Amino acid sequence: MSKENEQFSTEILQRGVENSDPNFGTLNFSVRVRPRLPDFLSSVNLKYVKLGYGYLISHRLYLLLAPPLLATLIAHIGKFTWKDLYDKHDLTETLFISALLCLMLYFYIESTPGSTYLLDFSCFRPSDEYKISKAEFIQLAKISGNFNDTAIEFQERVLKKSGIGDETYMPKGVFRPGYRTSLKDGRQEVSMVMFGAIKDLLAVTKVKPKDIRILVVNCGILNTTPSLSSMIINHFKLRHDIHSFNLGGMGCAAGITAIDLAKDLLDAYPSTYALVVSTEAVSHSWYSGNDIDMLLPNCFFRMGAAAIMLSNFRLDRWRAKFELKQLVRTHKGMDNRSYKSIHQREDSERRKGLSVSKDVIEVGGHALKANITTLGPLVLPVSEQLHFFTNLLFKKKKTKPYIPDYKLAFEHVCILATSKKVLDEIQKNLELTEEYMEASRKTLERFGNTSSSSIWYELAYLEFNSRIKRGDRVCQIAFGAGFMCNSVVWKALGNVGRPEQSPWIEDEC
Repeated sequence: MSKENEQFSTEILQRGVENSDPNFGTLNFSVRVRPRLPDFLSSVNLKYVKLGYGYLISHRLYLLLAPPLLATLIAHIGKFTWKDLYDKHDLTETLFISALLCLMLYFYIESTPGSTYLLDFSCFRPSDEYKISKAEFIQLAKISGNFNDTAIEFQERVLKKSGIGDETYMPKGVFRPGYRTSLKDGRQEVSMVMFGAIKDLLAVTKVKPKDIRILVVNCGILNTTPSLSSMIINHFKLRHDIHSFNLGGMGCAAGITAIDLAKDLLDAYPSTYALVVSTEAVSHSWYSGNDIDMLLPNCFFRMGAAAIMLSNFRLDRWRAKFELKQLVRTHKGMDNRSYKSIHQREDSERRKGLSVSKDVIEVGGHALKANITTLGPLVLPVSEQLHFFTNLLFKKKKTKPYIPDYKLAFEHVCILATSKKVLDEIQKNLELTEEYMEASRKTLERFGNTSSSSIWYELAYLEFNSRIKRGDRVCQIAFGAGFMCNSVVWKALGNVGRPEQSPWIEDEC
């Protein structure tokens, strides 16, 4: 098939799926188009480049304007001598300029955003009774009687190519005959993983529960009353005036959204600790039906939770592991294909599950491209940005624009461990080496896709293997329903050695 005919058939097929042509029902095409990420190197959207520089200017303008003004005033004051101070006129001018200088210094210090430090984090590791191999997964699925032969065959084929290993964790109760999601199962699961992660974190940081003033919890599917944040407050007896928030429905990207919310709250409340908890309830997102597009989450999602302690105490810089440098959130919800790519629905038998569209890889690629294009001006070296703009202004027609080398912006990358196929596509399009992809691939193999906490298991892998040195920058990238792509950049404040507690420790023995 020629490229023109293939493109035409693809467009016709898409029109049929979207039902935009009322006459399409009389036609029947069976063109199979393999979903792929967009070619990152073929074009660049200047709208997101402009947005990135907008963030840079709005957040760093004071750094550009204040120093010259301060230098001018200091130079002017430096001209005065002790003799001038005896002159009443010169003394008045000196006092006025000195007061103006002090006022500028005050506003400069107040307008400069305080740093957000990551004291430490903890990832929960379930007990061995929750371990499940791919063979056991299929065996239990067959015994349950909840799936027909087509559904079993599909899940077996997906698991084989998933990149997931044979030691991931999940609640095996979901394989009960006639299983339907319940609040009881969901509460039991999240209580175990959340409380376990928080307990380990409090032990490592030595932060007392009464000193935590901000709590942000995210879980995509499970939404209880009282909320998950209330469960934590009750269990650990947190303070009565705590600022607590519960985020839901945002999928795997919600972990970075939670960090962003916690950072904004820390900016509003100085000298404060913020606890962020990211998790997902596998038992509540499990689908026991036979719709193919709702079976993918069964194959990839596994148990897990991460607890992160943030601080804006200036003295905590000396004991913190990382400092938050940049955070960019990209939302593609205004586009219908993006909005509908992942959504929760019921099948014909009223069984709930997550429906994943075949467009999700392409949609995710566009969201990722928009996000890193916005992030570029905030993290790339000036030389790379100059090279990009020079090439853009003077490039010849029909030639690809120069795409900056993002490997110069980060020493480590933690990409959400979704699936082997997605990681392969991202590595190819961003031209990342195996070293950059190692944490994501190892986490996918060992723990599966733990949703929003996945990027923290990846950071724990880098930490456990002593990969992070002082000054290293780590970029975490996550995707979520909506469709969203979020990224956050951390800078190591010291050489991060092996922690006392890590989900990877026992694997070494």
